[in-house]
Amino acid sequence: MAEHHLPPEPVVGRKGVVHADDLTRGRRRYYYPSYYYGGYTGGGGGRALCFALLVLLLAAGITWLVLYVVYRPSHPTLAVTSAAVLALYNATNAAGGSPTAVAASFQFTLVLCNPSARSAARYDRLTAYAAYRGQALTPPAPLPPLAQDAGDAVAVAPVLGGGGRAEAVPVSPDTAAALAADAAYGVLAIRVVVLGRVRFVSGPFHRGWHSLYARCDVLLGLRSKAGGGAAAGRSNGGAGGWPQQAALLGEPACNVDM
Repeated sequence: MAEHHLPPEPVVGRKGVVHADDLTRGRRRYYYPSYYYGGYTGGGGGRALCFALLVLLLAAGITWLVLYVVYRPSHPTLAVTSAAVLALYNATNAAGGSPTAVAASFQFTLVLCNPSARSAARYDRLTAYAAYRGQALTPPAPLPPLAQDAGDAVAVAPVLGGGGRAEAVPVSPDTAAALAADAAYGVLAIRVVVLGRVRFVSGPFHRGWHSLYARCDVLLGLRSKAGGGAAAGRSNGGAGGWPQQAALLGEPACNVDM
């Protein structure tokens, strides 16, 4: 009957597992720690590369933040410094079948200011009109393109409503009645609206166009005219016939949205 021999049991030494056969033949097997046993992996180059990329991204982010804070443009401001009423009368009969219409013409001096310290402003497609109680009193009037350096202000004096011979604009009967009452009283609340777009140029940086919506609430003081007052009927062939400088009561409140 054949004899069965069991394999020799391994002997655990200081430097790894050593088999008994290796000891008898004068040979030793050394088992060095591998990656799976938490030994040296040789990944120092990869970690250094990741650290360098992280530092580069952090430096780029800090540089972008500094440039954004330094060159960030501020919203432009709008102010109304003077006003004149060129025409204001009821034009229902001349409205071409419209139930109620008003003919109004104003001239406002508008001051656009660019408060940015390092950004120039470019304005385009600007239009302005006058409104009363949420309804337009004048058709939109185009304004010329404007350019401003940093910290500059530009004044324009558009005529809204077509000058002395104002264009009739349909309004509701309540609006026409309220406008006539306020004009007869001598105090008129008008909103000046400016629409368009603005673009900022900050050194080498050119920003895209932004929509501009500005409005100023103006309180006008009207002086009565002999022969019918501020709400008088048509004269001079329907031109209104009573252009006058209107006093600004208080400081107009203006807001600019982009």
